[in-house]
Amino acid sequence: MTNTENVGEDDAVETDGDANSDGYTDDDEVITHAHGAGGGQMTELVDAVAVSQFADAAADVGLAALDDGSVQPIDDDHSVVVTTDSHVVTPLFFRGGDIGRLAVSGTVNDLAMMGATEPLALTSSLIIEAGTPQTTVERVTESMREACEEAGATVTTGDTKVMGSGEMDTLAINTTGVAVVPKGGHVPDAGLSVGDRLIVSGTVGDHGISLLSEREGFDFGGDLESDVQPVNDLVRAAMDAGEVTAMKDPTRGGLATVLNEMASKADVGIDVEERSVPVSGPVSSAGEVLGIEPFDVACEGVVVMGVASEDAADVLDALRDNPKGEDAAIVGEVVDDHTGQVVLDTGFGRRYLSPPEGEQLPRIC
Repeated sequence: MTNTENVGEDDAVETDGDANSDGYTDDDEVITHAHGAGGGQMTELVDAVAVSQFADAAADVGLAALDDGSVQPIDDDHSVVVTTDSHVVTPLFFRGGDIGRLAVSGTVNDLAMMGATEPLALTSSLIIEAGTPQTTVERVTESMREACEEAGATVTTGDTKVMGSGEMDTLAINTTGVAVVPKGGHVPDAGLSVGDRLIVSGTVGDHGISLLSEREGFDFGGDLESDVQPVNDLVRAAMDAGEVTAMKDPTRGGLATVLNEMASKADVGIDVEERSVPVSGPVSSAGEVLGIEPFDVACEGVVVMGVASEDAADVLDALRDNPKGEDAAIVGEVVDDHTGQVVLDTGFGRRYLSPPEGEQLPRIC
């Protein structure tokens, strides 16, 4: 990449835009943290570098859908669901979890968002900076094993690479998950219909605000911690209780981004009651001090789901019967107005709930 941080007017060099030995020109746009933050810039980047290259691959749900995974038929009765994710976080160990628990939970949860609640296998690739204590890596892999046991999953293959000291930040993990579902049995994130109810399975903002406060050294009390956890058992209970029409987990970009994506993909509007959205007291207080809206930051143990209106009460009861869903709430409704957008009723008025733009909290998932 071109480094322009210390270039002043007197240092400007005229260029004809020819590519240099690294294959880029001085006119090329560079990647910033904002491209990985879950907002509009990330969507544009993925569209440019991935979807445009591989969108033609045949699948029930392919890359162009930008869902939590792909769905590929394997015979007349079954389809395979595949998802992959890379995980970077600072600090590696935080209140409520660590990068190992995050990697397993994130992959299991992405499968679950597709309706695949029984993981068949996970892969794990560790990329480690030279100089990292081996005990650090052992703690991470032990945490991965414990999260796998909780989710009923296992790592069946993997890879390890070591980078030079200073070439990366300690440790990154890539995980892939595979599951089998009945043909046509997957749940897309684009499946909302007018009249559906929106349910959030737990308090929002916990992961992102907890990590930021810990990283910056703020002490908001012991109740503030990440919510990172596998939720495939929670999703299974919901699907057994009623018709779940769409699902997504509010990771990067948080609840605001997920709701807008679901509304846009289904070409519907969403009305949300702000007072109905579960936010813990510590997260609300910390968010006010930090100037961060809990709706805009990542959760790592929460599901946002659309549910057929006649089944909403039964699904809500099933979620609340599970300790992971005890704070679940119906937060809104799908409407045929303001299609592709989310309107938030604050109790004092109504406003659009827009996804965050730019870099808010780097390296949190």
